[in-house]
Amino acid sequence: MPTDISHFIDGRLNAGRGSRTAPVFNPATGEQTGSVALGGADEVREAVAAAKKAFPEWAGTTPLRRARILNRFLHILEERVDELAAVITSEHGKVLSDAKGEIQRGMEVVEFATAAPQLLKGEFTENVGTRVDSYSLRQPLGIVAGITPFNFPVMVPMWMFPVALACGNCFILKPSERDPSASLLIAAWLKEAGLPAGVFNVVHGDKEAVDAILHHPDISAVSFVGSTPIARYIYETAARTGKRCQALGGAKNHMVIMPDADMDQAVDALMGAAYGSAGERCMAISVAVPVGEKTANTLIEKLEPRIRALKIGPGTDPDAEMGPLVTKQHLERVRGLIDAGVTEGAKLVVDGRNFRMQGYENGFFIGGSLFDHVTPGMTIHAREIFGPVLSVARADSYEAAARMINEHEFGNGTAIFTRDGDAAREFAHRIQVGMVGINVPIPVPMAFHSFGGWKASLFGDHHMHGPEGVRFYTRLKTITSRWPTGIREGAEFVMPTMG
Repeated sequence: MPTDISHFIDGRLNAGRGSRTAPVFNPATGEQTGSVALGGADEVREAVAAAKKAFPEWAGTTPLRRARILNRFLHILEERVDELAAVITSEHGKVLSDAKGEIQRGMEVVEFATAAPQLLKGEFTENVGTRVDSYSLRQPLGIVAGITPFNFPVMVPMWMFPVALACGNCFILKPSERDPSASLLIAAWLKEAGLPAGVFNVVHGDKEAVDAILHHPDISAVSFVGSTPIARYIYETAARTGKRCQALGGAKNHMVIMPDADMDQAVDALMGAAYGSAGERCMAISVAVPVGEKTANTLIEKLEPRIRALKIGPGTDPDAEMGPLVTKQHLERVRGLIDAGVTEGAKLVVDGRNFRMQGYENGFFIGGSLFDHVTPGMTIHAREIFGPVLSVARADSYEAAARMINEHEFGNGTAIFTRDGDAAREFAHRIQVGMVGINVPIPVPMAFHSFGGWKASLFGDHHMHGPEGVRFYTRLKTITSRWPTGIREGAEFVMPTMG
């Protein structure tokens, strides 16, 4: 019998007022395991009311006390990683080891946020003018919201809410309706850690809930991760309604393999970066760019048997390297893009379309696929596939490889594998991409740096977590003060110069 999955508002589960629901599936079996309530304007209004009631006390709570609550939450996460990972795997399909890795990267942002007393320190300058001092503060925005994708149901929310809460904001999370249960565990554990009711709320839903968030006048800022068309819509709508917004969109991440690269290291990196989590990562490497024909031929020769030998299975199988895709609809979309690659003339070296998992015939499984001779004009190079499909796009020179990346619509992440420090430095300096790896295939910054791409991969001025996250979730206030000394100096009618 499918489980009913509710909202979490004002410190407790809330069934919501509407009757709309969406099915939640186990991707390995294809069976429906849950039914999630789809909220709309009513549920968003209720969550905002709860947050508005909680905000004054939470904003007035000292940063040290806020940090202590987050620290207790961190300890709960550490103790219950297995429980949370099992929930992720049951609804997303990724293997348990990958689910635990996702949680770990999220926990690192919680660790960063526990430094709230240090992060929120302002600046002070004595005597900017005669007997005049100036200082700055960073204060919370109020009520903020996060709209998060299916591929990281724990990590991406944790890119947002720990920093927002540490800064004194109240938070409304709208997780993906495809794998919603992890968000309820997070909400319950935050409450257990001592977070007051109303400070963190979960509203499940689809576009109706998203639009309610975007148009609610009491929500000051919105964070989003998802596809570029939706990111653009979120950003433009938020801007029209006067909200601060950071909207992370799609990606097409290239990895350049120079002739001097350690080829075995490069192949290992590509296997994990292209096929880990079945390619359902915004930082997945989906295009390998070998420089020179010899490099390309060696790369294909080494990749092909590794891809054919991928261990595919349900996420609960400890030997599995890759699990199923998240839904049947997404499975059909990935198969369709592989079809398009064949039609447009790319060479399909390894075809994963017909993979069937024995004993899991109704699951959403697909095998790893490998294309060669992919060119920038092809659909599989232009679009984000978000599946276990690696394209090899050969380049005859470093300049051609860099040009291919710089001319692409997306600019999320990229990497270069080389032993040449000069080539690596040039690449890092000149490439038009927000996150760069040098002999690192997935250059996701640590929590104390900030995450975000360029071009159509990011809409807004602030990247996520790290110092940029603190700036995004706070307003800067600058105070200039002078205390009476008993000496009258008379009125001044010119612009103050503080000389």
